[in-house]
Amino acid sequence: MGTVGVFSKITGLPAEIITFFRLFIGAIFLLLFLLITRNAQLLNKWPTWPVLVSGCFLAGFIIFYVQAMNFTTMANAIMLVYLAPLAAALVAHFWLHERLTPMALGLIALALFGFALMLEFKIELSWQSNECIGISLGTLSLICYTGFILVNRLISDEVHVFTLTFYQLLVGALVMLPFIVNSVGLIRVPDIPWLIATGLFPGFLGVLFAVIALSRLPAATFGTIAYVEPVAVVIFGWSIFHESLSPMQIGGCLLIISCGVIKTVSAGFGNHAAVKGLERGAMDER
Repeated sequence: MGTVGVFSKITGLPAEIITFFRLFIGAIFLLLFLLITRNAQLLNKWPTWPVLVSGCFLAGFIIFYVQAMNFTTMANAIMLVYLAPLAAALVAHFWLHERLTPMALGLIALALFGFALMLEFKIELSWQSNECIGISLGTLSLICYTGFILVNRLISDEVHVFTLTFYQLLVGALVMLPFIVNSVGLIRVPDIPWLIATGLFPGFLGVLFAVIALSRLPAATFGTIAYVEPVAVVIFGWSIFHESLSPMQIGGCLLIISCGVIKTVSAGFGNHAAVKGLERGAMDER
C-alpha cells in the first residue's frame, strides 16, 4: 500500500489520476490473473451490497484525504486518516464483539504515540476557515477508512476474496472517474509505465493482500499492523528521495513496527491456545 506515494512523487501527477489508475489498472491485473488461472467464473456472481459499499469507502477515503491536504497540513491529514484503524477497533469492540484486551489497548496507544514521535509532536491546529474545512474533510476520510475496514468484516465468507477484491477495485475506480475528466490531459507517455506499476503494486497486490488480511484478522490486529504503512512511506522517502529522519522519528518507526509485531504474535498465540483448548476438551470427552 505504501508504494503509492513513491509513484505519485515520481510522476508528479494529480492524486486523483494516481488513485484512479491504482484502482482501475489493479482491477485489470486481477481480471487477467483470474483468466490465466481459469478462475474467471468467480466474477459471475454479482457482489452483495457490502462489497459495493466497501468499494465506495475505498475511493471515498482517498478522495477526502487528498482534498484535506489542500486545506490543512499533510501531517494533520495523515494523522486523521491513520486514526481510522484505532476507530475501527473501538467500534468493533462494541458492534462486532471483538473484545479488546488491556494489552491490545496498550499496543494501540503505543502505536499512536509512535506516530506522534514520527511527526515530532508538531501538530499545529489553527481554526481558521480553511483549516476547519481541511479538518472536516480529513474527518470524512477517517470515517470512510473506518467504514472500509468494518464493512469488510461483515462480508460473508461465501464471497471469494478474488470476487471481493475485483469489485472493490472496479467500484472505487468508477467513483473516481468523474474527478479525472479535467486531469487526463496531464498524462505524458513516460508516465504510462509508472501508472501501470501503480495499478500492479499498491492497486492489485496491495488491496488484494489487505482484503485477505481483513478476512482473517480481527479489526484490532489489522488496525495495529496498518500503522506500518506510514512507516514504510517514511522509509521510502529516506532511501529513495533522500529525506532525512531525526532520531525521534526513527524511534517512532521502531515503536510502531514493534507494536505491530507484538500484536500479531500475541494474536497468533491466542488462536493457537484456543485450538489446543478445543483439542484437550475433545480428548477429555473421549
